[in-house]
Amino acid sequence: MSSLYKDLKQECYEANMQLNALNLVVYTFGNVSAVDRKNGVFAIKPSGVPYEDLKPEDIVIVDFDNNVVEGNLRPSSDTKTHAYLYKHWPNIGGVAHTHATYSVAWAQSQQDIPIFGTTHADHLTADIPCAPPMADHLIEGNYEHNTGIQILDCFKEKNLSYEEVEMILIGNHGPFAWGKNAAKAVYNSKVLEVVAEMAYLTLQINPNAPRLKDSLIKKHYNRKHGKDSYYGQ
Repeated sequence: MSSLYKDLKQECYEANMQLNALNLVVYTFGNVSAVDRKNGVFAIKPSGVPYEDLKPEDIVIVDFDNNVVEGNLRPSSDTKTHAYLYKHWPNIGGVAHTHATYSVAWAQSQQDIPIFGTTHADHLTADIPCAPPMADHLIEGNYEHNTGIQILDCFKEKNLSYEEVEMILIGNHGPFAWGKNAAKAVYNSKVLEVVAEMAYLTLQINPNAPRLKDSLIKKHYNRKHGKDSYYGQ
């Protein structure tokens, strides 16, 4: 594959294949992108191509204004959402969108996922936010672009940092996650799905299950992410 963006396409391809391997997508629904900040472009899965048929050279290169820079296929229908996030959040390197069952179920319930346990607290100290369903005039407008606005508005309203909370549910739609690169965006998508399933089961066992204590939230988050973190090698 002769391309200025060969490595970027490969990164994006591998992340998309991982999304499929982790059972986070249904058929062709779902996508991951990877950004090249220096050149102001990102790589994203083409629209509607089955994962078993996908090849690195199929990956489409797009700029932050949604212009195709390289590629013969149409980019994902969610491209404008990815572009909006890259344009407004300078410290992310990858974005993922899935249709994973439990994540989508919480999104369809229009509820934040409460922080019940340490698996959740290992990754973020807040409930996983669910953005309210999009207003009618925005749905009728530039829908995918407006999904990006919907995400940023939710973070502003809830006073959240995109660098600390790397995932969101879109009301009645599904999850988006991001990270320092495409692989981390996929990792966060899987974490979100697992936490969503755990929270659902928790509420089945005890509908009045208490929120995790603040002391445990801080302990588990800081041992992985704090200045004196000691988890891992």
